[in-house]
Amino acid sequence: MHLFRETGWRWWWLVLLVLVADQLSKIWVIQNFSLGESVSLLPVFNFTYARNYGAAFSFLGDAGGWQRWFFTLIAVVVSIVLAIWLSRLAKSQLKLSLALSLIISGAIGNLIDRSLYGYVVDFLHVFYQNWHYPIFNIADCAISIGAVLLIWDSFSSENQQATSGDKQ
Repeated sequence: MHLFRETGWRWWWLVLLVLVADQLSKIWVIQNFSLGESVSLLPVFNFTYARNYGAAFSFLGDAGGWQRWFFTLIAVVVSIVLAIWLSRLAKSQLKLSLALSLIISGAIGNLIDRSLYGYVVDFLHVFYQNWHYPIFNIADCAISIGAVLLIWDSFSSENQQATSGDKQ
């Protein structure tokens, strides 16, 4: 029990919350949209059902199928490494714990899609006039926010103090 109270693992509830929101939203999209169907919500934002067979921005999306297992393996390895890292963080390392938790939840969310469907379900579509950002999902948002927090934490004085405090 000590591991969950006194380390970064106390944030597993966030991992589960984001994971459930991600999966429920994808199930809703699959059940209520046809592939390619789009519903305008704002002048710059649509719900558009898309399938991503690759990684971020459909990288390797047309590689022939091997990429599904490659990205699955990467997600498993990254999730395990980050979970171990999270278990070793002090309770006080809030930003880093949140960053790792969000990245883990996003990686697992997209891992579930790849395992169940062979592709990642995307549906959040941001655009302006003729410019379109690649369609994404809640898992992608979690990974992106986690990455920003991870970068922010790396420049943070709290991180420097925690690291120097461990050496004493």
